[in-house]
Amino acid sequence: MNLDAIQFDEKGLVPAIVQDARSKSVLTLAYMNRESINLTLEKGETIFYSRSRKELWHKGETSGNTQKVVNIHFDCDQDALLVQVIPSGPACHKGEYSCFNESLLDQGDKGIDQQPYAILDQLRNVLSERKTTLPENSYTSQLFQEGVDRIAKKIGEEAGEVIIAAKNDDPEELSMESADLLFHLLMLLTDRGVSLDQVLAVLEKRHQS
Repeated sequence: MNLDAIQFDEKGLVPAIVQDARSKSVLTLAYMNRESINLTLEKGETIFYSRSRKELWHKGETSGNTQKVVNIHFDCDQDALLVQVIPSGPACHKGEYSCFNESLLDQGDKGIDQQPYAILDQLRNVLSERKTTLPENSYTSQLFQEGVDRIAKKIGEEAGEVIIAAKNDDPEELSMESADLLFHLLMLLTDRGVSLDQVLAVLEKRHQS
Protein backbone atom coordinates (compact mmCIF):
# COMPACT_ATOMS: atom_id res chain seq x y z
CA MET A 1 0.00 0.00 0.00
CA ASN A 2 1.45 3.36 -1.06
CA LEU A 3 1.08 5.55 2.03
CA ASP A 4 2.42 8.55 0.14
CA ALA A 5 -0.77 8.54 -1.91
CA ILE A 6 -2.95 9.07 1.18
CA GLN A 7 -4.01 12.64 1.91
CA PHE A 8 -3.62 12.99 5.69
CA ASP A 9 -5.18 16.05 7.33
CA GLU A 10 -3.26 18.81 9.10
CA LYS A 11 -2.98 16.59 12.19
CA GLY A 12 -1.61 13.68 10.20
CA LEU A 13 -4.85 11.70 10.42
CA VAL A 14 -7.17 10.04 7.95
CA PRO A 15 -10.71 8.72 8.70
CA ALA A 16 -11.05 4.96 8.49
CA ILE A 17 -14.43 3.34 7.85
CA VAL A 18 -14.34 -0.19 9.27
CA GLN A 19 -16.54 -2.70 7.44
CA ASP A 20 -17.33 -6.35 8.13
CA ALA A 21 -15.84 -8.15 5.12
CA ARG A 22 -18.51 -10.86 5.31
CA SER A 23 -21.76 -8.97 5.86
CA LYS A 24 -20.59 -5.62 4.38
CA SER A 25 -22.04 -3.86 7.45
CA VAL A 26 -20.25 -0.71 8.60
CA LEU A 27 -18.89 -1.39 12.08
CA THR A 28 -17.33 1.89 13.15
CA LEU A 29 -15.55 5.06 12.10
CA ALA A 30 -12.07 5.57 13.51
CA TYR A 31 -8.90 7.49 12.63
CA MET A 32 -5.46 6.35 11.58
CA ASN A 33 -2.10 7.99 11.10
CA ARG A 34 0.92 6.77 9.18
CA GLU A 35 2.25 4.79 12.14
CA SER A 36 -1.07 3.07 12.90
CA ILE A 37 -1.48 2.08 9.26
CA ASN A 38 2.01 0.58 9.18
CA LEU A 39 1.35 -1.35 12.40
CA THR A 40 -2.03 -2.52 11.08
CA LEU A 41 -0.38 -3.85 7.94
CA GLU A 42 2.36 -5.48 9.99
CA LYS A 43 0.12 -7.17 12.57
CA GLY A 44 -2.88 -7.88 10.35
CA GLU A 45 -5.25 -6.39 12.95
CA THR A 46 -6.69 -2.89 13.24
CA ILE A 47 -4.69 -0.32 15.15
CA PHE A 48 -6.09 3.20 15.29
CA TYR A 49 -5.17 6.62 16.63
CA SER A 50 -7.28 7.99 19.47
CA ARG A 51 -7.89 11.70 19.03
CA SER A 52 -9.04 12.08 22.65
CA ARG A 53 -6.15 10.19 24.26
CA LYS A 54 -3.68 11.23 21.56
CA GLU A 55 -2.20 7.75 21.32
CA LEU A 56 -2.36 4.56 19.29
CA TRP A 57 -4.81 1.86 20.32
CA HIS A 58 -5.00 -1.75 19.21
CA LYS A 59 -8.65 -2.72 18.78
CA GLY A 60 -9.42 -5.63 21.10
CA GLU A 61 -6.07 -5.61 22.89
CA THR A 62 -7.79 -5.72 26.29
CA SER A 63 -11.29 -6.95 25.39
CA GLY A 64 -10.23 -9.62 22.90
CA ASN A 65 -12.59 -8.14 20.29
CA THR A 66 -9.92 -7.86 17.65
CA GLN A 67 -10.48 -7.23 13.95
CA LYS A 68 -8.55 -9.28 11.40
CA VAL A 69 -7.78 -7.09 8.40
CA VAL A 70 -8.78 -8.49 5.02
CA ASN A 71 -8.11 -5.44 2.86
CA ILE A 72 -7.64 -1.67 2.99
CA HIS A 73 -8.79 0.69 0.24
CA PHE A 74 -8.62 4.46 -0.08
CA ASP A 75 -11.26 6.51 -1.88
CA CYS A 76 -11.03 8.48 -5.12
CA ASP A 77 -9.91 11.64 -3.28
CA GLN A 78 -7.38 9.57 -1.30
CA ASP A 79 -8.50 11.19 1.96
CA ALA A 80 -10.48 8.32 3.52
CA LEU A 81 -9.85 4.62 4.11
CA LEU A 82 -12.13 1.60 3.92
CA VAL A 83 -10.79 -1.13 6.21
CA GLN A 84 -12.46 -4.49 5.61
CA VAL A 85 -12.18 -6.84 8.57
CA ILE A 86 -13.39 -10.08 10.10
CA PRO A 87 -14.35 -9.17 13.68
CA SER A 88 -13.88 -11.56 16.57
CA GLY A 89 -16.26 -9.61 18.82
CA PRO A 90 -18.42 -6.49 19.04
CA ALA A 91 -17.05 -3.37 17.39
CA CYS A 92 -18.83 -0.92 19.71
CA HIS A 93 -17.61 -0.16 23.23
CA LYS A 94 -21.23 -0.64 24.34
CA GLY A 95 -21.02 -4.30 23.37
CA GLU A 96 -22.95 -3.89 20.11
CA TYR A 97 -21.95 -5.56 16.84
CA SER A 98 -21.78 -2.14 15.15
CA CYS A 99 -21.50 1.43 16.40
CA PHE A 100 -24.21 2.42 13.91
CA ASN A 101 -27.39 1.21 15.59
CA GLU A 102 -29.53 4.36 15.57
CA SER A 103 -31.58 5.59 12.62
CA LEU A 104 -32.78 9.09 11.75
CA LEU A 105 -35.57 7.61 9.65
CA ASP A 106 -38.88 6.38 10.95
CA GLN A 107 -38.82 2.60 11.39
CA GLY A 108 -41.93 2.48 9.26
CA ASP A 109 -40.14 4.06 6.33
CA LYS A 110 -40.06 1.75 3.34
CA GLY A 111 -36.73 2.98 1.96
CA ILE A 112 -34.19 0.27 1.33
CA ASP A 113 -36.61 -2.47 2.33
CA GLN A 114 -38.31 -1.95 -1.01
CA GLN A 115 -35.24 -3.33 -2.76
CA PRO A 116 -35.75 -6.87 -4.06
CA TYR A 117 -34.09 -9.52 -1.91
CA ALA A 118 -33.15 -6.99 0.80
CA ILE A 119 -34.00 -9.72 3.30
CA LEU A 120 -30.86 -11.60 2.20
CA ASP A 121 -28.73 -8.62 3.21
CA GLN A 122 -30.57 -8.38 6.51
CA LEU A 123 -30.08 -12.08 7.20
CA ARG A 124 -26.37 -12.10 6.45
CA ASN A 125 -25.92 -9.08 8.72
CA VAL A 126 -27.75 -10.85 11.53
CA LEU A 127 -25.80 -14.06 10.99
CA SER A 128 -22.47 -12.23 11.02
CA GLU A 129 -23.47 -10.52 14.25
CA ARG A 130 -24.57 -13.79 15.86
CA LYS A 131 -21.34 -15.53 14.87
CA THR A 132 -19.37 -12.64 16.34
CA THR A 133 -21.28 -12.10 19.59
CA LEU A 134 -22.75 -15.60 20.18
CA PRO A 135 -25.70 -14.43 22.31
CA GLU A 136 -27.14 -16.92 24.77
CA ASN A 137 -30.35 -18.83 24.02
CA SER A 138 -29.91 -18.31 20.28
CA TYR A 139 -30.47 -21.13 17.80
CA THR A 140 -27.91 -19.71 15.38
CA SER A 141 -25.33 -19.19 18.14
CA GLN A 142 -25.71 -22.82 19.13
CA LEU A 143 -25.17 -24.02 15.56
CA PHE A 144 -22.13 -21.77 15.11
CA GLN A 145 -20.64 -23.15 18.31
CA GLU A 146 -21.31 -26.75 17.23
CA GLY A 147 -19.36 -26.09 14.05
CA VAL A 148 -19.40 -26.71 10.33
CA ASP A 149 -20.34 -30.40 10.56
CA ARG A 150 -23.57 -29.60 12.42
CA ILE A 151 -24.47 -26.77 10.05
CA ALA A 152 -23.75 -28.95 7.02
CA LYS A 153 -25.94 -31.69 8.47
CA LYS A 154 -28.80 -29.19 8.84
CA ILE A 155 -28.42 -28.22 5.18
CA GLY A 156 -28.74 -31.88 4.23
CA GLU A 157 -31.85 -32.23 6.36
CA GLU A 158 -33.43 -29.07 4.94
CA ALA A 159 -32.60 -30.11 1.35
CA GLY A 160 -34.46 -33.35 1.98
CA GLU A 161 -37.47 -31.40 3.25
CA VAL A 162 -37.42 -29.27 0.08
CA ILE A 163 -37.48 -32.41 -2.07
CA ILE A 164 -40.40 -33.84 -0.10
CA ALA A 165 -42.32 -30.55 -0.39
CA ALA A 166 -41.74 -30.49 -4.15
CA LYS A 167 -42.95 -34.08 -4.49
CA ASN A 168 -46.05 -33.19 -2.44
CA ASP A 169 -46.83 -30.45 -4.98
CA ASP A 170 -47.53 -28.01 -2.14
CA PRO A 171 -46.39 -24.44 -3.05
CA GLU A 172 -46.73 -23.12 0.51
CA GLU A 173 -44.79 -26.02 2.00
CA LEU A 174 -42.14 -25.71 -0.71
CA SER A 175 -41.76 -21.98 -0.01
CA MET A 176 -41.32 -22.58 3.73
CA GLU A 177 -38.83 -25.42 3.34
CA SER A 178 -36.87 -23.48 0.71
CA ALA A 179 -36.63 -20.55 3.13
CA ASP A 180 -35.19 -22.90 5.77
CA LEU A 181 -32.67 -24.22 3.27
CA LEU A 182 -31.57 -20.72 2.21
CA PHE A 183 -31.22 -19.64 5.84
CA HIS A 184 -28.92 -22.53 6.70
CA LEU A 185 -26.94 -22.08 3.48
CA LEU A 186 -26.32 -18.44 4.43
CA MET A 187 -25.25 -19.64 7.87
CA LEU A 188 -22.75 -22.06 6.35
CA LEU A 189 -21.33 -19.32 4.10
CA THR A 190 -20.99 -17.02 7.10
CA ASP A 191 -19.29 -19.72 9.15
CA ARG A 192 -16.79 -20.41 6.37
CA GLY A 193 -16.11 -16.72 5.69
CA VAL A 194 -17.60 -16.78 2.19
CA SER A 195 -19.74 -13.78 1.32
CA LEU A 196 -22.99 -13.94 -0.59
CA ASP A 197 -21.39 -11.51 -3.05
CA GLN A 198 -18.80 -14.16 -3.94
CA VAL A 199 -21.53 -16.69 -4.72
CA LEU A 200 -23.47 -14.18 -6.80
CA ALA A 201 -20.27 -13.27 -8.68
CA VAL A 202 -19.86 -16.92 -9.66
CA LEU A 203 -23.44 -17.04 -10.93
CA GLU A 204 -22.93 -13.84 -12.90
CA LYS A 205 -19.72 -15.13 -14.45
CA ARG A 206 -21.40 -18.37 -15.47
CA HIS A 207 -24.34 -16.49 -16.95
CA GLN A 208 -22.01 -14.31 -19.04
CA SER A 209 -19.96 -17.23 -20.36
